[in-house]
Amino acid sequence: MCGIVGILGRQPAAPLLLDALKRLEYRGYDSAGIATLVNGGIERRRAEGKLANLERVLEEEPLPGTVGIGHTRWATHGAPTRDNAHPHQAGGVAVVHNGIIENFQALRDELIAKGHRFETETDTEVIPQLVSHYLEQGVGPAAAAAAALKRLEGAFALAMLFAGHDDLLIGARRGSPLAIGYGDGEMYLGSDALALAPLTDRIQYLEEGDWAVLKPRGATVY
Repeated sequence: MCGIVGILGRQPAAPLLLDALKRLEYRGYDSAGIATLVNGGIERRRAEGKLANLERVLEEEPLPGTVGIGHTRWATHGAPTRDNAHPHQAGGVAVVHNGIIENFQALRDELIAKGHRFETETDTEVIPQLVSHYLEQGVGPAAAAAAALKRLEGAFALAMLFAGHDDLLIGARRGSPLAIGYGDGEMYLGSDALALAPLTDRIQYLEEGDWAVLKPRGATVY
């Protein structure tokens, strides 16, 4: 089972994300990755295999930024390669995902017909591509995420990061658990409380079908 962690913080996020992912290693995984916001843009570091490989990548190419998302992946659609590792990005949105998007092929075909280009073999990539499509229509991140979530069929927990929005994370849960952590001017997302244990003891689990907009001072759950 894959692992998710997200941090909307005030200190370098990558080391905290890596540490949180290590606490989720018990779930099993075959690749891992982290994305953060750097000068308003999304930067990613990903690696196949164990977290030690991702740690080496981060040592060679440090990843600054105080807002980020991380993931340990157990391959379902697509081989356990670097390119198929999460986070996946399209346009100004990056996504990590636990679960399976059952209608991904139909959504992929629709988006390709509209000019979108896919880079992976995964079902997950349709999510940032779809959110990016709605962003291109001129709506904001929350509205784009809401529109995309209505189109998804299957089971998922999601964390989304948006370029140019260093005060925002969005999470969603359908059929796969996701928790929100509350800090002092900082907010967190995690597959379970264990991932967030050193960061906060104030945890709220999303209910089935919930999605949430996280800001530095709190969360709004829909």
